Amino acid sequence: MKIKYLIIAITTLFISSCATTKYKKREINETVMQEIYNEIKTPYKYGLVMVPTDNSYKMDCPSVFRKDGKWFMTYLIYGGRGYETWLAESDDLLHWKHLGKVMSFSENEQHWDVNQKAGYISLQDPTWGGSYEWEKYDDKYWMSYFGGDSKGYEAGVLSIGMAYTKESPTKAHEFERLENPVLSPKDKDARWWDNSTMYKNSVIRDKDKVTGHNFIMYYNARGDSVNPAKGAERIAMAVSNDMKKWKRYGDKPLINHHKGISGDAYIQRINDTWVMFYFGAFWTGWNQGAFNRFAVSNDLVNWTDWKGEDLIKSSEPYDDMFAHKSFVVKHDGVVYHFYCAVNKAEQRGIAVATSKDLGKSDTNFVAPPEKKK
Repeated sequence: MKIKYLIIAITTLFISSCATTKYKKREINETVMQEIYNEIKTPYKYGLVMVPTDNSYKMDCPSVFRKDGKWFMTYLIYGGRGYETWLAESDDLLHWKHLGKVMSFSENEQHWDVNQKAGYISLQDPTWGGSYEWEKYDDKYWMSYFGGDSKGYEAGVLSIGMAYTKESPTKAHEFERLENPVLSPKDKDARWWDNSTMYKNSVIRDKDKVTGHNFIMYYNARGDSVNPAKGAERIAMAVSNDMKKWKRYGDKPLINHHKGISGDAYIQRINDTWVMFYFGAFWTGWNQGAFNRFAVSNDLVNWTDWKGEDLIKSSEPYDDMFAHKSFVVKHDGVVYHFYCAVNKAEQRGIAVATSKDLGKSDTNFVAPPEKKK
């Protein structure tokens, strides 16, 4: 009988210990920040992996996922009219093949997003070194995007929409879109930080319902309480229970450098800590180009900004203007940091840096356009 009670006591203590460990939040201090940096840094630039075949268009904003033993990438193409979203596939994360479009310009001129559809995968497995699977909700694969009806590079008032498909996301086909934006600078409850225009959005599950909701969207937007047109870009969040109805969360942005751009958040879970990869640009007293940074959180809401070296910055002829817009995965012990590389000829493609020296890419931009005399 004594042995029975001893076993019960030990079991109760074990369960209690596990529960405490599960819900205990790790203090985000300098040691933790340095540990994260050491884990995610990618000092070896492999080079360009996706480039335009001519100078009439530009590539931007990679999002990478894995399915059926292969890697896939959604990315944006800009050809003068606006953004469309495309799909590519790879066996090794270094060599990619174009598959086709997944979000195209609308034929209907009345669509609010007729000329801009910049898409990003939603509800991906956020586990660092995990499956990187694009997970379903309501038997659909979801894509958040920013769109608009103005022609030009990120032109006019841009709003956030949601699209989805029941088909395999590994095949190039058009996603269906909700009829109206889910967040817009024109909303009655638009905040001072997003009352001008909106940009990239990244949606994850809030499995522990830290926010009291099922889903979180991180987005960057330009806004200002005095002069929205001249405001900075900041990262904020919104929440939803059904992927269709979204509302802003909190009374201030999550990442705010007051000048320039803080944008394009992408979230990973490294052990017991959340990591937000994002880019900065044109910060006062900082590198005046565009560069990739990170922040860390233990609750998805409050973020501690890294104060050390940039994760990615301009250093090569192919990225000597901008090196920005992160998408980072860890596979077979190697970290791959995909980013948008822009050179001084304003050619724009997708490059990757790695945590291990994998050699150098033989992919290059085509001959740059001749400068007008």
